[in-house]
Amino acid sequence: MTTKTPFELMMEQSQKFAQDMVTSMNPALSNFDPKAFEAMWPTMPKDAMEMWFGKGFSKEGLDAKTRLLLTLSGLVMQGAQAETPLRMTVRHAMEAGATKEEIVDTITHMSMFAGIPAMNRALELARAVMADKKDDET
Repeated sequence: MTTKTPFELMMEQSQKFAQDMVTSMNPALSNFDPKAFEAMWPTMPKDAMEMWFGKGFSKEGLDAKTRLLLTLSGLVMQGAQAETPLRMTVRHAMEAGATKEEIVDTITHMSMFAGIPAMNRALELARAVMADKKDDET
């Protein structure tokens, strides 16, 4: 029989309390799936991204692809914890013209600053998006 530490017991109680609070306030949230919610968001067309995030306001500024790669590097720097924004940024970067190599290079470059675990998690999430994108194209 394994005994749990006081910290493990506290974490279990806290998670159960949080789950009970969510389901008591809104029972529909007990079945909430963040990936299904993410799938509802369409990929923005490249021209729209260029208008809003690219050279729409600053003709000499960064294009949408570069801005999205910078956003991706920031998300990796945060430890790749924000999974939905990271996946959506990869998806939008590809739509804006970023190649798979550029995305992987951006993520691996951040290993020097964010660490190997953050890089590995980000690569895992990016590969899943790239695989989904490949399936969509066939």
